[in-house]
Amino acid sequence: MSGTSLDGVDAVLIDFGQTAPVLLQTHFSPYDAKLREQLLALHHPGHDELDRAALLSNQLSRLYAQATMDLLEKAGVPAQQITAIGCHGQTVRHCPEAEKRYTTQLINAALLAELTRITVVADFRSRDIAAGGQGAPLVPAFHDAVFKHANHHRIIVNIGGIANITSLDPIKPIIGFDCGPGNLLMDAWCLRHTGKTYDENGAWAATGRVIPALLENFLAEDFFARQPPKSTGRDLFNIHWLEKKLHGTETPQDVQATLLQFTATTIAQAIMEHCPSADEAYLCGGGAHNGVLLNRLIDNLPGRIVALTDQLGVAADWVEAFAFAWLAQQTLARKTGSLAEVTGARGNRILGAIYPA
Repeated sequence: MSGTSLDGVDAVLIDFGQTAPVLLQTHFSPYDAKLREQLLALHHPGHDELDRAALLSNQLSRLYAQATMDLLEKAGVPAQQITAIGCHGQTVRHCPEAEKRYTTQLINAALLAELTRITVVADFRSRDIAAGGQGAPLVPAFHDAVFKHANHHRIIVNIGGIANITSLDPIKPIIGFDCGPGNLLMDAWCLRHTGKTYDENGAWAATGRVIPALLENFLAEDFFARQPPKSTGRDLFNIHWLEKKLHGTETPQDVQATLLQFTATTIAQAIMEHCPSADEAYLCGGGAHNGVLLNRLIDNLPGRIVALTDQLGVAADWVEAFAFAWLAQQTLARKTGSLAEVTGARGNRILGAIYPA
């Protein structure tokens, strides 16, 4: 999995041969600054996009292949024992609106299969969009399979570049949707003003003060008034969006503090509006390690358990990669991997394209 945060590749080795799936090994391969810059540039129209996208797809696929080999070496497992690689690819455009209806993830799945000699399952989002859905979020079906409790109403909150929630009510149908920016605006602002790719533990944000008027300006974005199903990405929330909201007189640390509160507020509001009866919220994704953000969510969700998915048996850093292994298994078994009630599609669909070894 390589997500909206553009920090690198998360790779996990999963054994589905047991009663419950078991995470055997993990590996992370970071993006270098040049690759991250090139990927960010493709989120917006530019010169010779087709050539640049094709070359980056090849480069990413070589990185995915190396991450796979490094993971298997750490685990002591030969490639011949692997059924398949589920690879999401790197999203550079996500436009599920009726007038566009497409999503673009950079990957050369044929090259990845050739380099690893392992069957590859990729392109997980297109079929759902073809069926009238948002193509996102796709992880709620996995959350339902792995994290649902018979008695407790749980919320799984994934805080990557974009934040999304999954409501696992023991009685009612699953709800899942993107609720707004997770880390991507904080990361972009932090990089611009500190040179660091992210604000570790929210320490820099903690030195600033929330600007109430700016926070209200952020929350006035039309996306937040829309009802689910809905999804979003860098096509809407990006550094240019942020710049248009600023007067220019704000201190950088106050903007960072406000961005952190923005993420906490939109997550909490989504939970309170759409699943107020939830008594547990479990966080995953990189934002789960932001202590200031975690404490803000605890404050904004009183009377509820707020913790990391580590307490449910899957470390917060690896939930999304685990999900795409599960989705690949669903594809190979010709089982549906999407939830129409989450994405808004005409029905549940078998996701992904298979590239045999």
